[in-house]
Amino acid sequence: MLIENLFNRLEQKESRIVEIRRHLHEHPELSFQEEETAAFIADFYKEVPIDEIEKDFGGQRGIVVTIKGAKPGKTIAIRADFDALPIKEETGLPYASKNEGVMHACGHDGHTAYMLILAETLAEMKSELSGVIKIIHQPAEEMPPGGALGMISAGVLEGVEAVFGIHVMSMMESGKIFYRSGNTQTGRARFKLRVQGKGGHGSSPHTANDAIVAASSFVMNCQTIVSRRVNPFDAAVVTIGSFDGKGQFNVIKDSVELEGDVRTMSEAARTLVEDEIRRFVKGLEESFGVEARLEYANDYPVLYNDPEITGQVRAALEEANIPEVDAVVETEPQPPSEDFAYYLKEKPGCFFYVGAMPAEGEAFPHHHPKFEINEKSLLISAKAMAAVVVRFCGEEPI
Repeated sequence: MLIENLFNRLEQKESRIVEIRRHLHEHPELSFQEEETAAFIADFYKEVPIDEIEKDFGGQRGIVVTIKGAKPGKTIAIRADFDALPIKEETGLPYASKNEGVMHACGHDGHTAYMLILAETLAEMKSELSGVIKIIHQPAEEMPPGGALGMISAGVLEGVEAVFGIHVMSMMESGKIFYRSGNTQTGRARFKLRVQGKGGHGSSPHTANDAIVAASSFVMNCQTIVSRRVNPFDAAVVTIGSFDGKGQFNVIKDSVELEGDVRTMSEAARTLVEDEIRRFVKGLEESFGVEARLEYANDYPVLYNDPEITGQVRAALEEANIPEVDAVVETEPQPPSEDFAYYLKEKPGCFFYVGAMPAEGEAFPHHHPKFEINEKSLLISAKAMAAVVVRFCGEEPI
């Protein structure tokens, strides 16, 4: 059976998946700067019997590979991201980052490693495959506006009927695959506010207009948006992550800058939070007589997994009986945002998760300087996506 042959071949290549992952982990590159990583991916395909490869896709180092099955079927896309983060690694691993201040602290090295070997295996077996598989190697997931938008604008989803992605998760139990239908990951916005008052001496507050007091009022008002404006059955978070009010102890601050982050689990909440923040900014000017300049930017949308396709993904994973997988489990919504959501706004599909909690020692969350994954998750990811490919390209039942 096709799926068994795929699994057998992937098992034989597991050490290569790990080797590639460790190479990429040693040589991380920041979003929109992934020159060597993109070259490594392109070089990998030189000896692979793919049908097409498009480099520098969308003008931002993306790579799209096409594999055409010998039998008629659907066209699907599967995606892996390959950028890293501006984090100084503290894992002490023998394959730790060699690029100071840059680290694969989110697992994108693992995504790329499993996808390369999966693509190679699918290409080698294309005489047995149905349909068309587009492999999307995407840069810049971590930095807004994200690499997905550029690739979509350049036509990466043209002719595609469904799109799929996997994320390895260091805080989810290894040996399990997790899925969720509907709204699954939060949408995101960020804002910057400059409050301009009038500086003065601390002994004479009546001659000044204290920007810190005005900005502090805004911070406290923002905390009422979630508690008093958002439907309690919805989800939203407003965070003020930066408040630049440093000055002298006896000087009234002339101006203050602050920055904030917004996460919501619905587009309705997303709009509501923005409207409320803008209202508070306007009220700040009226209440305190300051000038308030707001920059507000929505970026990654809410990630929505098509319920019907997600149900088929779950069935495909369960029926595949992947030996390394103990269970296929429905997960709760995930707080982080993800630019795969842009693909799912264009085409139906599913973004799901492979548990990658280390077998020993403490598990650290994504974006942590001690982040690490259980590398057994890489073979599971390859097999899981292989099962999805076989199911959705119209081949024989698994």
